[in-house]
Amino acid sequence: MTTTLITGANKGLGFETARRLIAAGHTVYLGSRDADRGRRAAERLGAGARLVVLDVTDDASVAAAAKTVEADGGLDVLINNAGIEARTPDGGVIGAAEVTADMMKEVFDTNVFGVVRVTHAFLPLLRRSAAPVVVNVSSGLASLDRVSTPDTPTHAYPGVAYPASKATVNMVTVQYAKAFPEMRINAVEPGYTATDLNGRTGHQTVEEGAEIIVRMATVGPDGPTGGYFDIEGALPW
Repeated sequence: MTTTLITGANKGLGFETARRLIAAGHTVYLGSRDADRGRRAAERLGAGARLVVLDVTDDASVAAAAKTVEADGGLDVLINNAGIEARTPDGGVIGAAEVTADMMKEVFDTNVFGVVRVTHAFLPLLRRSAAPVVVNVSSGLASLDRVSTPDTPTHAYPGVAYPASKATVNMVTVQYAKAFPEMRINAVEPGYTATDLNGRTGHQTVEEGAEIIVRMATVGPDGPTGGYFDIEGALPW
């Protein structure tokens, strides 16, 4: 039985990924900051879903979650899915003229430091697994190649904090993969998916967006590691 933890799993891509992996036979821990929302999500998913209260920005919360999962038997797959984007109260993207250091800190605390905080806490459990896997949910906006290509939707995105945070996630992914060659550690780009993160402006469904996350969460020991992928294959850094 494969045991998987997904952060930010009570809704959106995290919830859909959990649904798919449970259907594939995984036991899935739904990481949720809010216990009530997490409990309702677990009830919707049914057998195979387990709630673990987990705030990726809080050391004590992450440590407690790791103890819970360890007491239950361990972990095989970690999916760092929780993420936020800096937007104005009316839903607009905060561009270079408006972004502040405090805004950057807030986004990085979840999107980057949260990934490191959770990965560090669960590394001892993953290292005991026979086939450990880590999937870091990145973005096409993390690609310097894509963002710097004129006349593309990626180039047109004006935000600073979110792309910078996800580009950092890509680097973290590469460095962890080099450090732990026995693990499969990859970053994925789900595509522009309609979720609360972007005010549901994305053109993809969560079913479409979750496809690459599920694919990389189920790679075998001979699968890729240290890569950056979307549904069509490897992406340029």
